[in-house]
Parts: sequence; structure tokens; C-alpha cells
Amino acid sequence: MLPKNKTEQKSKGRNFLYPKKPSGKLYTYRKWVSYGLLISLFSAPFLRYKGEQLVLLNFLERKFVFFGLIFTPQDFYLFAFAMLIFILFVICFTVVLGRLWCGWACPQTIFMEMIFRRIEYWIEGDAVRQKKLDAQSWNAEKFIKKSSKHFLFILISFAIANTFLAYLIGSDVLYKIITEPVGQHISGFISICIFTAIFYIVFAYVREVVCTVICPYGRLQGVLLDNQSLIVAYDEKRGEPRGKISKDFKDSLKGDCVDCGLCVQVCPTGIDIRKGTQLECVNCTACIDACDEVMLKLSKPKRLIGFYNNDYIKDGKPFKAGLKGYGYAVVLFIAVVLFSSLIYKRQNVETTVLRASGTLFQTRPDGTVSNLYNAELINKTNKAIYFKFRSENKADSVLFIQSQKVLPKEGTIHLTFFLIRKSDNINSYKSEVKFEVIADGEIISTASTSFFANPK
Repeated sequence: MLPKNKTEQKSKGRNFLYPKKPSGKLYTYRKWVSYGLLISLFSAPFLRYKGEQLVLLNFLERKFVFFGLIFTPQDFYLFAFAMLIFILFVICFTVVLGRLWCGWACPQTIFMEMIFRRIEYWIEGDAVRQKKLDAQSWNAEKFIKKSSKHFLFILISFAIANTFLAYLIGSDVLYKIITEPVGQHISGFISICIFTAIFYIVFAYVREVVCTVICPYGRLQGVLLDNQSLIVAYDEKRGEPRGKISKDFKDSLKGDCVDCGLCVQVCPTGIDIRKGTQLECVNCTACIDACDEVMLKLSKPKRLIGFYNNDYIKDGKPFKAGLKGYGYAVVLFIAVVLFSSLIYKRQNVETTVLRASGTLFQTRPDGTVSNLYNAELINKTNKAIYFKFRSENKADSVLFIQSQKVLPKEGTIHLTFFLIRKSDNINSYKSEVKFEVIADGEIISTASTSFFANPK
């Protein structure tokens, strides 16, 4: 027979957390940071720049847009490089500032703590009232509050799902799915429903489990953090031995911690920060605000819990970035410089020219020599381009078999042509030939290949 506590846990399933509503200076800062990030997140797929969606991550059509730059499948290496830079940034950020990303910038935390949790506080009240409401039997009050809360949860999840799809398929396509009959967009409608259900389940039931179990980032802390990394930590030397408030508290030999438990009550993952660094800690700083409030009431210095590194906690050494942080920063800087140079050199039109397979050079009746080529031109912009195709060597001439004058937006065309060269200009059996694509009097793309002919 199972012990009583285990039987209760089995019957009730996962123990849901009821964190106390946070408040304080850092929480105010978090709110403003969150508002800015939320505005950016919800507006980016609906804003347009240079005729394109500001940010688009269309994996299905392999089209990616960032602030007017269109990345095609041929630019996938740039997209992969950009993701690598983002990972390096998060690693460098973590080495210096710990898991601050999770508590202040992660979408999961922002949606959970700044939207869904605040709806709960608004409708059901603070932690004590929420527990009481869940424990009581169903009545009109409980039904109204629960149904209102979950209706808003579903409504917000629907908005998040639509925004998420706008990033993936484009806001124009999403608008058609919403405004046109459902029968014309069955797959799109099903996708919206699925993503709405996923977001609703995550924020209504899964909650902190995403951070403590599902997300691998927290488990990387043991590898990334060092003694110089800033983390939310409890100053054990100052706080211990802890003890309850008494009349002679100020004159006792006890530490500053009065064991009020507020740091645990406000924690969204339910941990006790006084037990040391834990992977569940998302550095949300709610415990810092709660502890500071108590210290002020006791006329004690603030930051019994604060941003500290292990060296400060153990030996009182001030913060100083370690070699690991500097190393990652240098690597990140080099990667950003390389990526910027690749973007700068990137051509809006990509041209590839290859000799026609299985063909030899031909000597023409007038004594000139020709080679047959196939060319592919890819337009990476959202505008049609009127162009001219020619050899860099003005003495050469191009005779088109299959030709076009307009390169459609985000399109591809193929050209088939002979390059004709005078025998007087042939000095070796194999030589390099370069081609230019001209638009509005400027060279917008180049390509090179080989020309074969017997020298005179």
C-alpha cells in the first residue's frame, strides 16, 4: 500500500503551482521589456518593407525575408550562418549573464508570466484565492471565473497561432485563409486549429514544465556557466543562519534572512533559491523584488538575493567577466563580421553558366569558334528586372538560341546561347570567359566558365 502522500500525488497528478503575484522595481522593468518584445513579435509579420513582409520564415516554399532581404534556397548557407550567430549570441549571453534570457526575453516566459498568468490574477485573484477556488466545489462563481479565464486563454492562443502562421506562410496567405470560405483553405484552417490547441495546452496546463523539463537550454547551464557568470543567487554568508522575526531580532546573531518564504512563493517554477543554483531557475528576478521588499521593512540592506557570481558568494570577489566570456565574444564578433561581408557581397541576381554537356567547340565558316552554353538566372528580389546578357570581352559575341529579356520577380529563367570568339583572340586550348548581366546600365551579376578552342 502506498504512503498517504504518494497516494494523493497519484490521484491528483501533477501538482500545479500557484505563484504569488510579483511586484517591485525589477518586475516593472520586465513588464516594459516584455511589452516591447510583444509589440515587435505581433507586428513584424504584418509590417512591410521594400514590398515584402518584414520577417518571413516560409520553410515550405524555402523563402526567408529579413528586413527587405530575400533569401532563396541558394542562400541557405546564409540562413544557417545567421542561426549559428544567434546560437553563439545566446551562449555568450548565458556565459556572462546566466539564464537571464529565459526570464526576460523567452517567448514562453513572456506569454506565461505577462499575459496568461496576469489574466489569472485579474479573474481569480492572487495565489491564495486561486487555491481556494480550485479546492471548492463547482458553483456559479467558479463556473463563471473558470469559463471566462479559459475563454480568454483560447482567444489569445488563437491570436498567437495566427501570428505564428503569418511568420511561416505569410500574412497575405493568412488573410485569405481568414476571409475566404473555409472550403478553399482546409489545410490552413486545420493548421490554425492545431496551433491554437497547442498554445492553449502549453499555457493553460503544461506551463513551467516547458522550462524545467522540455526545454534543453536550462540543462546546458552546467556546461555554459562558470564562477564568473552572473546569476540570481542568495547571499548565504549574509543570510545564514536564518531565523524568524523576534523582538530581539536586530540584536541577535542570526543572519538577515527571516525565513519568510516569499522568495519561494513568487517563484514561477516553485524552487527555493536559497538552496543554490538550480536548472529550474529562469532568472526572472521575482525573488529579488520580494526579498528587497522584506529587507526594506526591516531596515536592512537590499539584495540579500541579487545578481551575483559564485566567486562573490564564496569569496566576496566583485564581478569580472571570465576568459570564457571574452572568448565567446571574440568568436561572435568574428562571425558577425563574416556574415556582414557575405551580405554585402551578395548579389540580387545569381547567374550560373555551364557549357552544354556532350558538345565540342565548333569552327564556323567565317573562321570564328563557338561554344554552346546554358545559363540560369535567379532573381532574388520582388521586382521584375529588364536585363542584357553579354560577355565581359567586348570582342566576343553572343548568339542566343533561347533568350529572354525580363527576369520575373523571385523567378528563374534559362538561356541557351553560343559564345563566338575570333580565332585571333584564341591563345590556348582552354581559357576563362566571363559573362555580365546588365540592368539600368549597371552590372548586377557576373559568372565565369571555360571556353575551348584550338589556338591558331
